[in-house]
Amino acid sequence: MTELQPIPDGPLRTGFTTGACATACTKAALQALISGERVTEVLVTLPIGQEHLFRILSCNLGQDTCSCTTQKDAGDDPDVTHGAIIGATVSLTDTGMIRFLQGKGVGRVTLPGLEIKPGEPAINPVPRQMMENACKKLLSENQLAHQGVDITIFVENGELIAKRTLNERLGIMGGLSILGTTGIVTPFSASSYIASITQGIDVAVANGSSELVINSGARSEKSLKSLFPDLPEFAFVHYGNWIGETLEKIALSPAIKKVNLGIMLGKSVKLAEGMLDTHSGKNTWNKEFVAQMAKDAGYPEELLDQILSFNMAGRLTELFSFASAEPFYQALLKACYENCSALIPSAELVIFLISREGEYIQYPNEFS
Repeated sequence: MTELQPIPDGPLRTGFTTGACATACTKAALQALISGERVTEVLVTLPIGQEHLFRILSCNLGQDTCSCTTQKDAGDDPDVTHGAIIGATVSLTDTGMIRFLQGKGVGRVTLPGLEIKPGEPAINPVPRQMMENACKKLLSENQLAHQGVDITIFVENGELIAKRTLNERLGIMGGLSILGTTGIVTPFSASSYIASITQGIDVAVANGSSELVINSGARSEKSLKSLFPDLPEFAFVHYGNWIGETLEKIALSPAIKKVNLGIMLGKSVKLAEGMLDTHSGKNTWNKEFVAQMAKDAGYPEELLDQILSFNMAGRLTELFSFASAEPFYQALLKACYENCSALIPSAELVIFLISREGEYIQYPNEFS
């Protein structure tokens, strides 16, 4: 998962999940296999009850199998799978069961802690249920309810696309996950990011981690990794902007005994004031609060006026040298610490304020 992108102005177009696309391909392929006629479009009922007509890009009908593809449209969401070609190959069996098989570009679960057990293709429960429902309905309508279906989901270039996600950190190897709980992609949705946070913590706990490093994204994590060379990859979790939700999830995980929180200056001034959602589009930094904090730390009036003239928090380093002994940063981190530690009373908390150059100030430390 990359650094978060700013939310564009104006109305945003919704899209469809990989799970909805996989269901469309599965239904189209089974329909073609049963009827003997190629399918060019298919109507899918989404989990929220809404119906959508998916266009089928290709329908390769053989004697015993059929493969169909569609192109994912994620709307205006900056989803790495937007535009991906998703497909399904189906075959009828005499098992009476609906089985999910791993196709090229779809990952395989290798670690415990996810909803899908290790060894299974990374197709989440809701997409599985969508495909199962679609298959059972078609089989029943065609007096084939006694038969089973093997479903192989694939994603073109899925292995490469997956490199831009956190799948490998979660133990999902070899490709993408087939996801979705509603069938709809809501642009810049907090729910999808928070779900990834929850998954990351669940995987860490299931694999024996008692210490986590939580950070806003790839940039801050890069600065922290050298400090924790012995921690496994899954012990690092991106909180994005959702520090509160991340800490609340940790509080529900008593196995976690220590939390190392990395944060950059822009988010830290918001966190110090108690903003646990630090998105720039939702909360802006409070210059008056920061100036008052500097005043309480003993800085002169002329410096406070300079703080009030700044248009961004990153400029604070022009006034305060980035060093542990600087009283301003001690006051800032103390406020951050108090707001966060209250949410995880059973775990030790250490905060690392990270500069643009990758330097850090640790709190608590000898100056605290």
